[in-house]
Amino acid sequence: MTTNKPFGTLTPISEEAACCGDDCCGDSGSSEITHEQLETITAAVQYQYGSLASNAAERAADSTRVKATDKFYSEDQRDALPDEAAGASAGCGNPVGIADAQLGETVLDLGSGGGIDCFLAAKEVGPDGYVIGIDMTPRMLELAQKNAEKLGTENVVFKLGHIESIPQADNTVDLVISNCVIALSEQKGRVFSEIYRILKPGGRFVISDMVTSEALPAVVQKSATEWVACVGGAAVMSEYLKLVESTGFSTIEVVKEERSRPEAIDWQQNLINLTLRASKPS
Repeated sequence: MTTNKPFGTLTPISEEAACCGDDCCGDSGSSEITHEQLETITAAVQYQYGSLASNAAERAADSTRVKATDKFYSEDQRDALPDEAAGASAGCGNPVGIADAQLGETVLDLGSGGGIDCFLAAKEVGPDGYVIGIDMTPRMLELAQKNAEKLGTENVVFKLGHIESIPQADNTVDLVISNCVIALSEQKGRVFSEIYRILKPGGRFVISDMVTSEALPAVVQKSATEWVACVGGAAVMSEYLKLVESTGFSTIEVVKEERSRPEAIDWQQNLINLTLRASKPS
């Protein structure tokens, strides 16, 4: 029996479609994504980011390619990272740069990729702190572990898992960070519920994500290519903020809001790089 795939046949997606710089990451409140579509989205995302991990060294060596680290991270931060970590970078902000991680804290990074934000956070929490990276792509986890060995980092662990079901006990994390990853999930409400569950009372999150000022065209919402580019799933910003509030978070603060593609004249002009901070009540 042939299954009717909502996106049709998935074709190889170029690595240039990865979340990076202006083509970065985002859930559309009006889209109707079925479980079958979620499986297809997941397959596309794993394919894309597995490919990105495999080509990390090549991307790092190519000075013509603008990586997320080039746009959003400071020179000091870039100098502290292995080349392959930078080569696998994909994001729309620098959440760890403003998260104010403290010595001894436990930090969890959703969609940790090659480990960039984990390694930067590991320096901030110090040897008595702990950093956990969660990613659903095995090749990204392999790359992150390889990068950890290069850096000699001992207070970071990487786990295979999905952001809709985080492999972490309740009330055990001080800070959750994420960089253009929640946009890849159509179950954003579940993601925020999971963040709330694992945070300690008084804990907080700082995330960068792709959102939009208006609902995306249906054809974009149904495009596998746009989904893996963190665009097809971009939530309307007002609905995104309401979702965070309805989950139970307090002191919700928009830290940064900027147009992702300011030169666009079509629906792309509505894409926004958002950095958001919120806390779980004590």
